[in-house]
Amino acid sequence: MDTTLHDPLIGALLDGRYRVEQRLAVGGMATVYRGTDTRLDRVVALKVMHPALAADAAFTSRFIREAKAVARLSHPNVVNVFDQGADGSCVFLAMEYVPGCTLRDVLRDRGALSVRAALDILEPVLAALGAAHRAGLVHRDVKPENVLITDAGLVKVADFGLVRTVATVAADTGGPAGATPAGTVIGSVSYLSPEQIRQQPADPRSDVYACGIVLYEMLTGRKPHSGDSPAQIVYRHLGEDVPPPSLAVPGLPRELDAVVAAATARDPGRRPYDAVELLAVLQRLRRDLDPALLDAEPPASTRPTPQYPANEATAMLPALPPDGGPPFGGPLPGGRAPGGPVPGSSAAPEHTSVLELPSDLVMPQSRAYDETAEFAGLPAPARRSRRGPVTVAVLTALVVVVGLATWLLSGALYATTPSVLGMDRPAAAARLQSAGLSASFTEAFSETVPRGQVVESDPGPGARARKDHPVTVVLSRGPERIAVPTVAGRAVDEARRRLTDAGLSPGTVSEDFSDSIPQGSVIRTDPAAGRELARETPVSLVVSKGPAPLPVPQVVGVPVDDAQAQLTDEGFTVRISPDQVFSDTVEAGSVASQDPDDRAGPGATVTLTVSKGPQVFPVPDVRGRSEADATATLRAAGFQVRALRLNPFGTPVVRNQNPGGGDQQPKGATITIVLL
Repeated sequence: MDTTLHDPLIGALLDGRYRVEQRLAVGGMATVYRGTDTRLDRVVALKVMHPALAADAAFTSRFIREAKAVARLSHPNVVNVFDQGADGSCVFLAMEYVPGCTLRDVLRDRGALSVRAALDILEPVLAALGAAHRAGLVHRDVKPENVLITDAGLVKVADFGLVRTVATVAADTGGPAGATPAGTVIGSVSYLSPEQIRQQPADPRSDVYACGIVLYEMLTGRKPHSGDSPAQIVYRHLGEDVPPPSLAVPGLPRELDAVVAAATARDPGRRPYDAVELLAVLQRLRRDLDPALLDAEPPASTRPTPQYPANEATAMLPALPPDGGPPFGGPLPGGRAPGGPVPGSSAAPEHTSVLELPSDLVMPQSRAYDETAEFAGLPAPARRSRRGPVTVAVLTALVVVVGLATWLLSGALYATTPSVLGMDRPAAAARLQSAGLSASFTEAFSETVPRGQVVESDPGPGARARKDHPVTVVLSRGPERIAVPTVAGRAVDEARRRLTDAGLSPGTVSEDFSDSIPQGSVIRTDPAAGRELARETPVSLVVSKGPAPLPVPQVVGVPVDDAQAQLTDEGFTVRISPDQVFSDTVEAGSVASQDPDDRAGPGATVTLTVSKGPQVFPVPDVRGRSEADATATLRAAGFQVRALRLNPFGTPVVRNQNPGGGDQQPKGATITIVLL
């Protein structure tokens, strides 16, 4: 049943501008509609806060302030915010409408994705979040429902409704950043980071945690933490590490286990600093992985089931009590004591297991898993050989000597690469020098990292690097911008080719009049020539239809010679039609009609048709006839009749008529008859 039929907002006009047309989704904080901006005639998405939240003045004020902060964030992978307004009790945002589907739809239809597909989706998500993080914003509600995939395959991050500025995150509530309002946590329980649950400040690493959960879900087709109630899921976030994806999908690269482990570390200090750092690691991992591993299809066991979770709405949940007691006013899962492990958990809350990460994928502030706890079923270590004490002593001494030599040589030749992401050139060089390394600088364009700051390094943060080899440090040149080439006066095909060669995308083609540009050639571009745009930005072409038409002088009824002179003086070419026509209104020798008679291009030909005057017909001779007979005859011939009765007695007949019979008269002329 279509529930939108009962939605009172359908058909409403918000703020006198936005017409609500169709309900798209209902979340924990707002309802999203498709609508039309009647002022600009474009389709928009309208996010309308639930009335209960809109009635809270403090919540509404923060919602408006944070919406303005997001509106200043311009990134190709972020859903744009166009406008914010209020109409009575409706507080709403007007946003970019993105036709397509959500990542949740993809996971529900397909289950687990290939590694390449998962990275193709997560990398633009991280690019969008990285731009927000570097702008001082935290999303706080990253989940598959908020990842939109357009029909053309473009990935966009939506619903910054919980976004907070890092600088004001505590000032809004007078307390911890995770609580809004005091004593509650807003978010999607499956993706909440431990610090959000504990009402500790949420920063970019909270979004990194959610991205790690999303990556796990894309690789395995399931969420890492499940439970019969939100409370159970909350305590699994607090008390359990996210398991390696390769346990659920054998054959996944162990490097991805390391990435998921680092991103979902329960201690924020052990995660990548922000989405930019995590993106750099994933991009390096992609380059190093075998294409066969990237494109391997997940097993059939990861396909979705009919019980696959529905969309998870953003919810306002009671916060975790400070003493670690049960949230939501209920008992702890399984009746356990506060702070104890979740039943079935392989690790106590305070235990952090260790997984040896690949040497070139060690990330700053990251941790992994205990192989003995999480990788049961792997081959057991070889049993110690039962040799004599002498042999054991010799081997032990040899191991110690070799290990010591290796350690000394390693310390002399290698160093751990520190993180220099986001630093400027002098700071990065000094940071590397303090670690015993040198730097080699290059530059590359970046849409997310400001000019002059470090985009990435090779080897990356945490990796081992030889001290005699410089670390390649890539500095941002800022966003790549391309000047629109000048294509005015050129043919459309050539103009398209020049735009493509410059790195831009030919857009729509429209037409306009031009007195100087020949018909079929380009008049101008939109945006104008010289405007600097991002690569692949569409540029529209305006093509000439030739000169604009001029008003043609009206010469109907003017003598033909005078009409021809008047038109020639206005710049038109005159043609006299060889066929003349009768006209009851224009005298002979004057213009009866002209073509065209309104507007024509400069120099256009105007055809004049000359009048032969009114068409004449012979007048019937009705003398000697009765009045009735004479009148009927003349009217049948197309004439009007006027009778003069000179003898009122007897039966008079027509004695005379004027004009006389046989005369030529135009149709409709009046014939006077005299009756005696």
